[in-house]
Amino acid sequence: MNNYNEFFKKQKKNAREIFNNTKSVFCPYFHQNIFFNSNGFHHLRYSSRRERSRKEQVLKFNLLPLAINVIKKSGTIQEYRSDFIKNRKNQESKNVAYWAFIAICGAKTGKNNIKIKVILRKIGNGNIVFWSVMPYGNFNNQRLYKIGIEDE
Repeated sequence: MNNYNEFFKKQKKNAREIFNNTKSVFCPYFHQNIFFNSNGFHHLRYSSRRERSRKEQVLKFNLLPLAINVIKKSGTIQEYRSDFIKNRKNQESKNVAYWAFIAICGAKTGKNNIKIKVILRKIGNGNIVFWSVMPYGNFNNQRLYKIGIEDE
């Protein structure tokens, strides 16, 4: 068990370094930079209700480099959702928009490919930010998210 704790800490540290070294990447779909901030990193670790399992966090950490490549290359959005959220402090409502890119990533040979979904988010007039990454569909017979764009 101790070995897994060390493995988890290493994966988390690597993901944090990716976030620290990747302030933004240019996205051809939006013709602008997509930003990587602490909210996106937090969302890899926590859903809206709870801390994600360590297994799920490690999976998301490992998919992060693929997500960056998808953002850099994507020219088509596969999903879009818009909603309103209330600020907890002043109860002001703001529009929040989510976009999803879905892509097959992996070796050019077709072996070990994985289909992933990358979620971007924008609140009000703010920047578009990386929000999440996950396998698209079942992964090792374990569904890691609900159907649709709203990653927990």
